[in-house]
This record gives sequence, structure tokens and C-alpha cells, in this order.
Amino acid sequence: MIRQVLTLTLGGLLLAASTASLAAEDFRVAYAGSMGVVMDKFIGPAFASQQHVNYQGQGEGAYGLAKLLAAGKATANVFVSITPGPIKVLEKAGLVDEAVPVASTRMVIAYNPKSQFAAALAASNQANPVTPWWQVLKQPGLKFGRTDARTDPQGQNILLTFMLAEKYYNQPGLSDAVLGAVENPSQVYAEGGLLTRLQAGQLDAASGYESATRSAHLPYVSLPDEINLSNPAYAKDWYDTVILTLTGSAGLPQMFTAQPLVFYAAVLKNAPDPKQAQAFVDFLRSDQGQALFSQNGYGEPKGEALHK
Repeated sequence: MIRQVLTLTLGGLLLAASTASLAAEDFRVAYAGSMGVVMDKFIGPAFASQQHVNYQGQGEGAYGLAKLLAAGKATANVFVSITPGPIKVLEKAGLVDEAVPVASTRMVIAYNPKSQFAAALAASNQANPVTPWWQVLKQPGLKFGRTDARTDPQGQNILLTFMLAEKYYNQPGLSDAVLGAVENPSQVYAEGGLLTRLQAGQLDAASGYESATRSAHLPYVSLPDEINLSNPAYAKDWYDTVILTLTGSAGLPQMFTAQPLVFYAAVLKNAPDPKQAQAFVDFLRSDQGQALFSQNGYGEPKGEALHK
């Protein structure tokens, strides 16, 4: 009797261990760092529950992460990028043939609701405002924040946004009036602390992606598609008309053009589990996945799939 109980107990332990091993199978997803909240708190856990895998997310700057994957210094089943640029890095490395749009975001002007300029910025968000947003940002005493264009794509994107705004509103010199020099130490902060500083009242307004700004529960001013970098339809004939030139680490000039802020997902050719990888991409595009994106401030997918 004792032997039978021990056998049953051992069998149960082996079954539990086998089940736990199955449930603990690692499924790695590499994604653009700004997606941390939606990927690791919502989409990843939902997919893991549905597919019985152990979701593991790795979020970093999309270009840097693409280079790590291309060099074999990181592995993943799926790569989710913002803008087509990082996908092109993996295409050249022979790791991606196709990437499909799964969500989008846009540049916005976030602001602190307790700022002395909050009412004016809120009013500028209405149709035909008396004082447009760019005039509010030019007011003396307003503290504006942004990230470093040398290291962060968002820092580049706000500069490109203002370059486009100068043309769109016919306001030469607008960028210098609001942002000052490219490397303006009174405005430039690390990406991770920018919205935190805004929430704490250290800044009146700041650049931001709509998705991250909504996740931080901050109010913001919406910008037209012609300048918010969200719409692939404007890429060739409008966004490409401005070029940002920065000085690279070697002292040589580097030129950047605006790329639509669309998130693309790709199954990597060296994915440990290609079938599960495709299931994840399908999940991102499913009604459930799209609902999770929407709930976290992301817009719907825009444009066509990227092909090698």
C-alpha cells in the first residue's frame, strides 16, 4: 500500500514537472523600448496565457536591438520595430523577408495639467484656436523638454516635426524659437525621465509619442498628420522634404529623414519556434491584440507590409 502511494505520488510529481516544463517554454520577443508597458504588462501575458508559453520580452532602442539581432548577440522569435528603418537592418542581415504593420503612434505635445500654460495649450487643441499651440510654446517662461537627438529617435523626431511645422504653418525660424540649438542643455533629458519630469511639474510641456503619453495619463496637444509623422501616405511627398543633419560620433555629418511612426512585427528567420512566432504576429493583429493596443494609447496599423 505504501509502495503504491509512493508510486502514485512520484507519478504525480513527474506529471507536474512535465507540465511545468511545458508551460515554462521560453518565447522571446524583441521590441522597441517605448512599447514596454503594452508588451510586458498586457500583450505578452495575454499571449502566454493563450499559448501556454513563458513570454520573455526584451525592449531597447529599435536600431540598437536590430543590430544586436543581426550580429547574433541576441535571439528572439519576433521583432517589433517602430518605423521601417530597424526592419531594414534585419533585411540586410538576411533575418527578415516581411514585416507587417500592427499599430501606430504619432508625435504629440504633452503638457502638465497644473502648468500655468495648461489652459492655453488645452484651448489650442480645439478647432480654429485663437492661439495655436506653436505660439503658446513660444511664450516667455514656458519650460519645454525633449530627448537627445544624438541617441534617441524621439529626439530626432521632435526636431523633424518642428521642421515640418515651419513649412506647414509658414513660420520660418519656429524651431529655433521653441527648441533652440539641437543640443540645448536646458531642454534635453534622458528618454526614461522626460515624462516623469513633466508629471512632477519640472516642465510645462514636452515632446512625446501619443502612446506613451496616454499611458502616463497626461494631456496632450494633437498635431496634424502632415507634421506628426504618423501617416505613411505623407512619407514620400511631404515627410521626405526635410532632412535633419547631426554630427556623428566620428565628427562626420549624419542625415536623417522622417519615417512614419508605424510599428511593424516580423518573424525572424532564425526564430527558435517559427510556428509560435507566426502565432504571436497573428495575435498582434487579432481583435484581442488590437484592443490591447488601443487600450494603451496606440493607433491602428497604417500602410502596407514591408517586403525585402
